[in-house]
Amino acid sequence: MASNGVVRFTEEQEALVLKSWAIMKNDSANIGHRFFLKIFEVAPSARQLFSFLRDSDVPLEKNPKLKTHAMSVFVMTCESAAQLRNTGTVTVKDTTLKRLGNTHFKKGVRAAHFEVAKFALLETIKESVPASMWSPEMKGAWGEAYDQLVAAIKQGMMPAAL
Repeated sequence: MASNGVVRFTEEQEALVLKSWAIMKNDSANIGHRFFLKIFEVAPSARQLFSFLRDSDVPLEKNPKLKTHAMSVFVMTCESAAQLRNTGTVTVKDTTLKRLGNTHFKKGVRAAHFEVAKFALLETIKESVPASMWSPEMKGAWGEAYDQLVAAIKQGMMPAAL
């Protein structure tokens, strides 16, 4: 939860995120790619939001641009989550958040797209950590961290006040 722009991310949530991120970090390229493949599995039309996929004949599983993009998004999401309690805020630079917000706005990204991505992220993390580690609490911690990042991106999607 956020209050006055400061995120309330508990010590327990932080521990769950850090523990799971430590396991996933070294394979973030593959896990990030699986995250995006899951997005497109759930919402095939989301592919149209990406100019580098729109007219591509390269299968999603082999597309180098998708792999690069997926890794950078996954790492940014996880690193932001890992810093949430420490900093009390999303740690992506303001200029990056504004750029992300502007890009998502221009591409026509809507609330439902963020929900699909959240589902895909949580499922991907669940599949990427040992089964004994995954729990409702871990799901909640990652969900909260994702929601905070999305809230920050959505701020950048708001038209500038005149």
